[in-house]
Amino acid sequence: MNPSALWKPFTQMTDLDEVPDLVITRGEGRWLVTEDGQRLYDGVSSLWSNVHGHRVEAIDRAVRRQLGRIAHTTLLGATHRPAEELAKRLVRIAPKGLSKVFYSDNGSTAAEIALKMAFQYHRQKPRPEPRRVRFLALSNAYDGDTLGAVGVGGIPLFHRIYGPLVQRAVQVPPDDLPALERALRRHGRSLAAFVFEPLVQGAAGMRMHSPGYLRKAAALCRRHGVLLIADEVATGFGRTGRMFACEHAGVAPDFLCVAKGITGGYLPLAATLTTERVYRAFLGPFTSWRTFFHGHTYGGNPLACAAALANLDLLGRGRVLEGVARKSRVLAQALEALRAHPCVKEIRQRGFMVGIELARPSGKPFPDAHRMGWKVCLACRHHGLLLRPLGDVVVLMPPLTATERELRWMVEVVGRGLEELEELLYSPPPCPKPRARRS
Repeated sequence: MNPSALWKPFTQMTDLDEVPDLVITRGEGRWLVTEDGQRLYDGVSSLWSNVHGHRVEAIDRAVRRQLGRIAHTTLLGATHRPAEELAKRLVRIAPKGLSKVFYSDNGSTAAEIALKMAFQYHRQKPRPEPRRVRFLALSNAYDGDTLGAVGVGGIPLFHRIYGPLVQRAVQVPPDDLPALERALRRHGRSLAAFVFEPLVQGAAGMRMHSPGYLRKAAALCRRHGVLLIADEVATGFGRTGRMFACEHAGVAPDFLCVAKGITGGYLPLAATLTTERVYRAFLGPFTSWRTFFHGHTYGGNPLACAAALANLDLLGRGRVLEGVARKSRVLAQALEALRAHPCVKEIRQRGFMVGIELARPSGKPFPDAHRMGWKVCLACRHHGLLLRPLGDVVVLMPPLTATERELRWMVEVVGRGLEELEELLYSPPPCPKPRARRS
């Protein structure tokens, strides 16, 4: 039994009885160093958040400078310069029409805020529509783990157990415009907003949909008076080769949710951007009770805002986004070598977001108990590459500053892990320990 007092997220803690835990002590660029001296390449950007690598001098310096002034002060009844400046910068780089920024501290809360704002907006707009109380979402959606976000989620493994606690969204399959049209005709007047992860559904296993679908879906929603909530927590800040994935489709949402890469992967921060039209529906005398009664203690933390400003400076000055677009093609070419492996069912990629789906040579899924994605990632760890799977989908999401050589090496290491599948295929899952018999 693992003796640690720590209960880790999305982790079956009994796994630590079989595989030693990794204790990370420091970062060096795109590498992590463990307590026992092992160097591991950060192949999933510390859960999709690291942008430029670890210990980036410009971001370190910005945080130290802010630490010398103040580490935290509330935005309730006060403000501070880093929060003000960052809000201006975010509005400047966001899709057209987004003019107001509401801070929180993680992706789930960014989505939760958008859901509550959309719901309240329809009750307070000049011509109220209080019947708009539901949401439209894509199947296999993931927008976070708070209860509102769970309600619009669609991954059974994560969300089914909490069903009794939430109001379920109307769900439609991605890239299926007829299904979306039917849902809007049937439920349109009761829908507050359409929630979507633009182009890439990350936690679903890097499932992709086309820019054309997103563009037409947005137009359909507009026609039915349904607001657009773009969850760019995973796709934002360059992951797809553009600052925001919405840009590929030319879609300007009513709400934009960002987190993860906003600080370069340094500190917790999230933001929900919205339009002047939405913002004005919340204005009025105090006793009109139109205020958005929602907030988070550390929302807009000065240290995090300072890190985010330095991150945006690097993204703007270093031609990082152009590099992602170029290097994505190199990554795609390297991945071609894996397609012929009999246990690779599909490879999905957009920019620096890659999902390699594993299956039996027949195309049928492996039994859940075999945990093939986990085993391949464990094999990669032995070769110096740290990855984390999504079920039997091996995910590659390196920092945006990864070199072409590093990208090719990552794919080679995954190939080595796949080579070991022949042995793993016939390795039965560990037998459960027999229970002690009662006397």
